[in-house]
Amino acid sequence: MKMKWLIGLLFLVVLLAGCSSLQSLTTNSTGAEGASASTSNFPENPNEKLAFDTDKLEDIWLAGGCFWGVEAYMARVYGVYDVTSGYANGDTENPTYEEVTRKNTGHAETVHVRYDPERVDLEKLVSQYFIIIDPTLLNQQGNDRGEQYRTGVYYENEADRAVIDKVVANEAKKYDKPIVTEVEPLKHYYLAEEYHQDYLEKNPDGYCHIEFDSLEDQDVPALIDPAKYPKPSDEVLKEKLTEAQYNVTQKNDTETAYSNEYWDNYEPGIYVDVATGEPLFSSADKYDSKCGWPSFTKPIEPGVVTEHKDTTFNMVRIEVRSRAGDSHLGHVFEDGPKDKGGLRYCINSASILFIPQAEMEEAGYGYLEGIL
Repeated sequence: MKMKWLIGLLFLVVLLAGCSSLQSLTTNSTGAEGASASTSNFPENPNEKLAFDTDKLEDIWLAGGCFWGVEAYMARVYGVYDVTSGYANGDTENPTYEEVTRKNTGHAETVHVRYDPERVDLEKLVSQYFIIIDPTLLNQQGNDRGEQYRTGVYYENEADRAVIDKVVANEAKKYDKPIVTEVEPLKHYYLAEEYHQDYLEKNPDGYCHIEFDSLEDQDVPALIDPAKYPKPSDEVLKEKLTEAQYNVTQKNDTETAYSNEYWDNYEPGIYVDVATGEPLFSSADKYDSKCGWPSFTKPIEPGVVTEHKDTTFNMVRIEVRSRAGDSHLGHVFEDGPKDKGGLRYCINSASILFIPQAEMEEAGYGYLEGIL
C-alpha cells in the first residue's frame, strides 16, 4: 500500500512540473474544443491587421523552453505571419507530448516561425528571440528542466547559418559564460497536439516563463501611409464630389439622420475619405448606435483622424477630421459600447465612401483585408 502511495505521489510531481501544469492536463483531456477561449492578457498582435503574400514567406525554428510562451511572444513580433508549437530534432518519429517529457526522445519543444522577410529580416527576428531566453543555461529555461527545454535555432536554408552565427556572436559579448544555444540544420519538426497550439490565447492564465515587455520597443510602421492619399485641389474636389459631399467635407455641414447612405449598411468592407481615398473606418468596428448616422467604435488606426474642439451651436463637442484630406467627418462621443472602449465616432455618410470587401484588392486596398 505504501509503495502504491509513493508511486502515485511521484507521478503527480512529474505531472505538475514545467509546462505540464494541472491546467494543461485539464485542457489536454478535453481537447481544443473543451478549452475555453478568453481575452488575451498579452500585448496586442501587430500582425493581425496585415495582409501577407504567402509565396514570399520564410521559415525558422526556435527552441526556448516551454513552447507556450515562446509561441505567444514570437507571434507578436512584427512581420510574423504564423507560429506553431511542435517537437524538433529528436530521435523518434511523431512523438507525443507525454513521450517528449518522459521518454528521453531527444526532441526540443520548438516553435515554427513563418515570417515576411520584407517586414522583419532573420537577423532581427533571431535577435528578438534571444531577448526572451538565457542562452547560457543548458537544458533549462524558467522553471523547466530537461533536454526538451534546451535552447536552439534550427534552419533549412544553409544561407541562414551565417546570419544566425552573427547574432550568436553578438549575444556572446553580453555574457561572461559561454552560450550553449545550439545552431543546427532542422532534421525534422512534428506539430504538437492541438491543445498546445495558441495555448496562452485559450488559457490566458496558463504557465508562461517569459516577459513580453520588450515587444513595446518594436518599430511597428503605420499600416496606412498618408502620403499615398494626397488632397486634390479645391477645383478638383468641386468637380469630383457631389454638392452634399463637398458641403460636408469642406464646409463642415451635417447631413440628416436616417436619410444618408450608410447609416444602416453593415456589409463587410472599409470606409475611406471621399475626398482623398485614405482608409478611415472598418465594417468590423461599425455598430448600430440608434443615432441615424454611421457609427464606429474606433478608426482603423488612431492616426488617420484628427480631433478638434468644436464650440458651434452653443455646444462643446470634439470634431473628427480626416488626416490626409482634412475633411470634416463628424464628431466623437463617449457614449459608445463600454466593452469596445466607450467611444462613438458619429460620421457623416457624405464624407466617406464604402469599399466592399470583394472590391478592396482591385481598388488598391488589398493590404487592409486582414482587418475585417
